[in-house]
Amino acid sequence: MRWLMKFRVLWDIHRSRCGFYPAPQYLRCQSLSGAGAPRWNDCDTPEEFNFASDVLDYWTQMEKEGKRGPNPALWWVNNQGDEVKWSFREMTDLTRRAANVFTQTCGLQEGDHLALILPRVPEWWLVIVACIRTGIIFMPGTTQMKAKDILYRLQVSKAKGIVTTDTLAPEVDSVASECPALKTKLLVSDHSRKGWLDFRSLMRSESPVHTCIKSKTLDPMAIFFTSGTTGFPKMAKHSHGLALRSFFPSCRKLLQLKTSDVLWCLSDTGWVLAFLGSLLEPWTAGSTVFVHHLPQFDPKVIVQTLFKYPITQCFAAPSVFRMILQQDSTSLRFPTLEHCCTGGEALLPEEQELWRRQTGVLLYQAYGQSETGISCGTLRGMKIKPGSMGKAIPPYDVQIIDDKGNILPPNTEGNIGIRIKPTRPIGVFVCYESNPVKTAEVECGDFYNSGDRATVDAEGYFWFLGRADDVINASGYRIGPAEVENALAEHPAVAESAVVSSPDPIRGEVVKAFIVLTPNFLSHDRDQLTKELQQHVKSVTAPYKYPRKVEFVSELPKTITGKIKRSELRKKEFGQM
Repeated sequence: MRWLMKFRVLWDIHRSRCGFYPAPQYLRCQSLSGAGAPRWNDCDTPEEFNFASDVLDYWTQMEKEGKRGPNPALWWVNNQGDEVKWSFREMTDLTRRAANVFTQTCGLQEGDHLALILPRVPEWWLVIVACIRTGIIFMPGTTQMKAKDILYRLQVSKAKGIVTTDTLAPEVDSVASECPALKTKLLVSDHSRKGWLDFRSLMRSESPVHTCIKSKTLDPMAIFFTSGTTGFPKMAKHSHGLALRSFFPSCRKLLQLKTSDVLWCLSDTGWVLAFLGSLLEPWTAGSTVFVHHLPQFDPKVIVQTLFKYPITQCFAAPSVFRMILQQDSTSLRFPTLEHCCTGGEALLPEEQELWRRQTGVLLYQAYGQSETGISCGTLRGMKIKPGSMGKAIPPYDVQIIDDKGNILPPNTEGNIGIRIKPTRPIGVFVCYESNPVKTAEVECGDFYNSGDRATVDAEGYFWFLGRADDVINASGYRIGPAEVENALAEHPAVAESAVVSSPDPIRGEVVKAFIVLTPNFLSHDRDQLTKELQQHVKSVTAPYKYPRKVEFVSELPKTITGKIKRSELRKKEFGQM
């Protein structure tokens, strides 16, 4: 990491000839964050938009004029005591260098696809902004991928380049010969590797002078691979409009970030939430992005970090907050934490209330997908309904629809749909790249059908039930896993649970619960405890929802960010047939 810190010196050398350009006039007319943050109305669609030039360079100009405080744009730390702090001026310099690496050294052009498989290292942010500057379409991926996962993504996307670490480079090399489009391999490492370009060395020698493209708002910007439960992942292609949506007043109300805020989003770098929560949302507001390398999910480290650093907002999956609550800590009153938001899976009402009692901070919910970004949420300061994921966030018109696209009445289970006709709102994905059949399949009347099941109450609050794939069909009864998990959470024996369908010769499917026990119940008789938990579920919800099968486990399978992998549990069940 020493090279990263040296760039502060390099930046001082080059800034006099690099130059900074004033923000366009339309960005300077309205203020939202004190320093004159750019802003549009919810339904605006400017012809041109580029996050790098219109946002990052805007805040660079604010720093130059002394109109933004001393907080860094990016604040990165790790367990070894390394620390990187970059201002917006340094981010502008570094991302221009990276842009030149891609276009001048690697020969990549606007519209080319670049696979990005990096952990939480500063280069992840440099690569993304450099791609936006050049019009190269970036495709993030989780570092948990294996060779076959990488092969699929490189082949289906026809990627011309890849950026990764020495940990995954051997996996890439093992399949590279089967990827004829792949021409450039960039390594982020302190070590060299045959056949790979050294990204850090190239950054050191590259010029910071670069002219950003003038991208149209609807030009392609990024591709996010979905994590679908069936079939191969699809490529959800987004335009620059996804970044523009972060400017909209209704979207800004979700977190209500200020330039003085320090936001820590713990999402895996392969998912759309990392792009939204660790880049778009904070930098649109001129806030500080806080990053902990966190190669392995460790709730103790998370707790220590929240005490040590001046983090004001935290965005993470429910399981992250759940594990923090289970830590043996004398206090969870984090000194600077003001606001918390969660999404990615159902949050139990009991956990929401426990978080408030233990930390003194409210825990708000949001909902979104790779295809849409954040579409629903409980806005900061809005009334919280425990267990609800909040209301639709304009310009999205979110409704509960049936399989034909008809809007269903309140309190009726259906699909979460977003209206895309007659006008497709800014932020909704363009299409599934190279897959018109799958793109057509999710168009349902005038709506995009998310494939998620939910209800909406009379006040417009949405209540998540589960993926359509997750919904259990037992003897004709449709059961959402969240309903059963909520019931189980009320029993003192249950630390965590995950509910999936399990094959049954008579009923077709039955409810099965995988349960992690709290320490006080580890020595209890398992057969007796199973009966007790089954009876408990019957007593607090409709009896047909109770888990006919129960398996006690030491832990649940999770992603690197702590999100439960229900698909892995389902595969285990149906693989036993």
